[in-house]
Amino acid sequence: MNRATPQPAPITGLFVVVTAVFVTSLITANVIAVKLIEPFGWIVPAGILIFPVTYIFGDILTEVYGYGRARQVIWLGFFCNLLFVLAVVATEHVGGAAGAWSEADQQAFHRILGYTARLLAASFAGYLVGEFINSFVLARLKVATEGRFLWLRTISSTVLGQAVDSAIFAAIAFGGEVPGPVLREIMWHNWVLKTAYEALATPVTYLIVNRLKAIEGVDVYDRETNWSPIVLPL
Repeated sequence: MNRATPQPAPITGLFVVVTAVFVTSLITANVIAVKLIEPFGWIVPAGILIFPVTYIFGDILTEVYGYGRARQVIWLGFFCNLLFVLAVVATEHVGGAAGAWSEADQQAFHRILGYTARLLAASFAGYLVGEFINSFVLARLKVATEGRFLWLRTISSTVLGQAVDSAIFAAIAFGGEVPGPVLREIMWHNWVLKTAYEALATPVTYLIVNRLKAIEGVDVYDRETNWSPIVLPL
């Protein structure tokens, strides 16, 4: 079905499943990002193993259900992540049970879940701006290409979205803390690996998109869309 109206696609069970994968991937990426890994000799946060999945499923949401529904899910992911972080912060400041929670336990808890305000700001800002750019570019290219060349559209939107995401995150998180060349290297490594991740996942994206369109009977074209990122249509 080619929906050329500004009305958002219906919320279905499969839409909820895709949304759940998107939000879970986002929160998981922030939890495991505390560990540094070294793929191909490049030191990057372990969150890179799962964070690109948010872009893959962001593409799926935009391609099938349209920019309006993707916008809702992006904001939902943001607020779910914020709720998680607030819960962690609150828990960290609540004293542990005497005899059951030692100082070593507290230090371990802080080591894994005790984010700094600066890292959180970097993560939230990069995520919001990058995801909206990704969704916007994909939706506009879909109309421009009349729905053809999905591989080109998903990769192009990811190249732009991940570039901005990586630049914002690194600039806020590490700006002034590391030398300029190192900062640029962090941006470059994150961008290349995340973009390559999605490019390799293109066959999976095609499979899920085609199945969803066939089952849902929905294929939204954003020809009449409010592109503002702060509008949350119901």
